[in-house]
Amino acid sequence: MRALYLASASAAALLLSSAPAFADIEAAKRWIDSEFQPSTLSKEEQLKEMQWFIDAAKPFAGMEINVVSETITTHEYEARTLAKAFSEITGIKLRHDLIQEGDVVEKIQTQMQSGKNIYDAWINDSDLIGTHFRYKQVVPLTDWMEGEGKDVTLPTLDVNDFIGKSFTTAPDGKLYQLPDQQFANLYWFRYDWFTNPDIKAKFKAKYGYDLGVPVNWSAYEDIAEFFTNDVKEIDGVKVYGHMDYGKKDPSLGWRFTDAWLSMAGNGDKGLPNGKPVDEWGIRMEGCSPVGSSIERGGDTNGPAAVYSVTKYVEWLKKYAPPQAAGMTFSESGPVPAQGNVAQQMFWYTAFTADMVKDGLPVVNADGTPKWRMAPSPKGAYWKDGMKLGYQDAGSWTLLKSTPVDRRKAAWLYAQFTMAKSVSLKKSHVGLTFIRESDIWDKSFTERAPKLGGLVEFYRSPARVQWTPTGVNVPDYPKLAQLWWQNIGDASSGAKTPQAAMDALAAAQDSVMERLERSGVQGECGPKLNKKESAEFWFAKAEKDGTTAPQRKLSNEKPKGETVDYDQLIKSWPASPPKKAAMAQ
Repeated sequence: MRALYLASASAAALLLSSAPAFADIEAAKRWIDSEFQPSTLSKEEQLKEMQWFIDAAKPFAGMEINVVSETITTHEYEARTLAKAFSEITGIKLRHDLIQEGDVVEKIQTQMQSGKNIYDAWINDSDLIGTHFRYKQVVPLTDWMEGEGKDVTLPTLDVNDFIGKSFTTAPDGKLYQLPDQQFANLYWFRYDWFTNPDIKAKFKAKYGYDLGVPVNWSAYEDIAEFFTNDVKEIDGVKVYGHMDYGKKDPSLGWRFTDAWLSMAGNGDKGLPNGKPVDEWGIRMEGCSPVGSSIERGGDTNGPAAVYSVTKYVEWLKKYAPPQAAGMTFSESGPVPAQGNVAQQMFWYTAFTADMVKDGLPVVNADGTPKWRMAPSPKGAYWKDGMKLGYQDAGSWTLLKSTPVDRRKAAWLYAQFTMAKSVSLKKSHVGLTFIRESDIWDKSFTERAPKLGGLVEFYRSPARVQWTPTGVNVPDYPKLAQLWWQNIGDASSGAKTPQAAMDALAAAQDSVMERLERSGVQGECGPKLNKKESAEFWFAKAEKDGTTAPQRKLSNEKPKGETVDYDQLIKSWPASPPKKAAMAQ
């Protein structure tokens, strides 16, 4: 879950369309010609889709509908452009509120707890899927689209075209949310430096293997050491082999809940999230969370988790710019674009648009980037079949407390922002893909060389290993806040990584214990295991053929391994998969 407070975004933007309250096919034609290009649909198909919206919106003409999202480029485009278009075309007045992600979570909690309708629809992270399906305050979209909301569900919505629908599907098999935008955290590096013959030769001479995209954390560490302490300067500028942030702030929690532990090898195999133990270290049996601490079968404070925090602290101190330790997420985000960082393991693709601007030190004169993005390296505990990173999926969410007529009108706008008529253009603006058909459109084939590997990654088979927080987490708002408070103690040096993770695991168990006593989440609420020894759970995992928790490795730094970036890209398929979702 990321609140990307990009420099161009205001903290809150309340945008109410001044369009007249009547539907207008002529307005649709104007928008199709002037704004909704390119599209995977022909203009004739777009016009048919717009005519459907006009007809479906007639019962709600003149209504004023309120929706909300966090502030990122994609949502700014929706609020400032698509909301206006929707209002002009349908006659429904649309207010799209842009606020900080933490405020979105707070407000949706308030509506769920009070039953008072604050917003008519929400773009709410799929990280809350475990919360939503347990508290029963969210309308399952599977039921909605086939029942009460069938008359306002777009026939050409094509749910199977959405690349993230598995993220928003609960254990009951129902779709609870629908992704409006997605972005991943990947590995970022200076391609121009990594392909420099002199730098490559020096690295090979020291480490015995080629400088390239690190496959494991050992190689990442070697590269960080090499650029920080061997290369030291490039073109008279001090360079660093690593970038991160460490201030004790809520954003430090996202740094870890966004799958840092699974990148190290925490949790079990299985996608989109490990079973029975997920990347937060929470074990789930059936549909009930049963523990976070290793004593209850969890893995939040197991050897893999402690290793992940140990490496984070070590690299931050040894290889990042000195000011990084006092930075928040938003403060650290622009640093790689300044041109003195060689690589960053934990980098969000939502920054792509800001990293390819003309005139930046990391952009060539022809507009191509000097950097690339690639799959994240794997920690020493990682096993084939595990998730390898995080993917944010801000998703449209409907609450039961919203009156049905307002819910229907808001659902029309939600679909409008995801419809094939507009989704390809929106993808070009925000670079946050949601549809397979958009990813493989020829317009992105043409633009790919200027996006540093973004298109290649989203077209690759590797993409499925990046997933959001899953269903093991029973109450995201209550549990997520525990992370930054406890990780901050490790980052500052107030506690050892082991002590910090012990405290976090105990705190998560305590919250789940209270949820269990309350019974508020029903049959899928927490049912904590009794405490056993760590050895009991190590042996059980080995006996059951599962992974978590793993015993501490005797060697947490195997030999470094890298791969040539250009060969990696060539190994991925160059044509879209053949499947029904690609059909118009």
